[in-house]
Amino acid sequence: MYNLTIEQVKELAKDYSIIPLVTEVRGDMDTPISVFKRMAAEKECFLLESIGNSLVTARYSFIGRNPFLMFSGTGSDMEIRYFDGRTEKKTGRPMEELERLVNMYRAPELADIPSFSGGAVGFFAYDIIRQYEDLPNVNEDDLKLPDLHFMFTDEIIAFDHVNGRIAIIVNIHTGENIVAAYEEAKQRAEAIKAEMEDYSRLDVKTEPPKKTKLAPTSNMTKEEFCSKVERAKEYIANGDIFQVVISQRFSVETDVDPFNVYRALRGINPSPYMYYLNFGDYQIVGASPEMLVRVENGVVQTGPIAGTRPRGKTVAEDLALEKDLLSDEKEIAEHTMLVDLGRNDIGRVSEFGSVKVTRFKYIERFSHVMHIISDVEGKLRKDKTCFDALAATLPAGTLSGAPKIRAMEIIDELETKKRNAYGGAIGYISFNGNFDSCITIRTGVFKDGRAYVQAGGGIVYDSNPESEYMESVNKASAMLKAIEEAGEIR
Repeated sequence: MYNLTIEQVKELAKDYSIIPLVTEVRGDMDTPISVFKRMAAEKECFLLESIGNSLVTARYSFIGRNPFLMFSGTGSDMEIRYFDGRTEKKTGRPMEELERLVNMYRAPELADIPSFSGGAVGFFAYDIIRQYEDLPNVNEDDLKLPDLHFMFTDEIIAFDHVNGRIAIIVNIHTGENIVAAYEEAKQRAEAIKAEMEDYSRLDVKTEPPKKTKLAPTSNMTKEEFCSKVERAKEYIANGDIFQVVISQRFSVETDVDPFNVYRALRGINPSPYMYYLNFGDYQIVGASPEMLVRVENGVVQTGPIAGTRPRGKTVAEDLALEKDLLSDEKEIAEHTMLVDLGRNDIGRVSEFGSVKVTRFKYIERFSHVMHIISDVEGKLRKDKTCFDALAATLPAGTLSGAPKIRAMEIIDELETKKRNAYGGAIGYISFNGNFDSCITIRTGVFKDGRAYVQAGGGIVYDSNPESEYMESVNKASAMLKAIEEAGEIR
């Protein structure tokens, strides 16, 4: 049973270039992990999940593989790689080229199908902002990741955790022979269904688990980090900025499977945004608590997080830490300032008078830390798109500072390496126009036998350097623990 008949597809093809065809199977024998492991883990692919209490954000897990197009850009250099092996190199502005590519595939927003039914999945680096702002560009690029990297996929396996069903989605590329395209999409969906039912493909490891004790190193010493905090406070005292985010990057040599790191992480630090992205030459694994920007049904949203405490060892200690956090004048002032910055960012692409704070200053708990969070939304202007919303919000004030441009100049001065993925955004751009992204934090980059984990904190006028250093260590701890545990996973 499919969601659309050939007659319905013919009608939709008059207005759309790509149409999602959906069939469902029961989901009581499979999990996103088991299906991903036997069908996608060795290829260019992704797994997107959300673990939380919300039926809106935590309803689906999405598996994508076999991208029909890969797009990457670094500076003004761009590469488009097609499914048939052709490669096209171009120069220009990668964000504009990505928008052009996305706009080539326009899909209807159909009822009763998953929120993401095909599109582009990938990341925007923190450094992508240099395409729009005149910022220094002198720091060493030691990781050498693209400024953006996206997989375009027309096949999605979506797990619905509410009704226990799995949706197999194959998008029909409309063209001259719509009947043949419809039949081909059905055949592809049936092939995916048969592959899902082939449990012989599940790879069971026989070697003994490895106990791993990491010895991570940072790109700066504790003394250097604290000195940078003091320098940032001087800029604040001199009136350059109100706040700036200073970070350090931990790295460790490891040969663990990054997908096993993801498996460990989803148990250690379940979060609203969880992702495993395999780009072939490198992998990105993360569990971010913080939305950057979402555009859905004409509404643009952001969710600034600022204010952190470690989790307590007991319920009583946890509640005491929450009370302490909410009564901390420094944390509340910083949070309020960043909510105002989020309102201003959203206001740049929203209808006049539509921006509002829907929830203010509530506590969200994660495995190792708790945060203060607020929710901001507005009505997207008719002349604006999700790309405009992204440009208005990236990088988030919670990862840069305020005023944003001056804070980023100071970050470039105090941090000696390019941030690359850290502080940017990870998410999807759907063929139907919806967009969802999170800030790239609590994330590991796995490349050339090393793992990289970056973390930081917001510096204000009365910040304590020792406390800020420990906050960055605490924020990195869940990912580092997941890398240690990954060696024991079979």
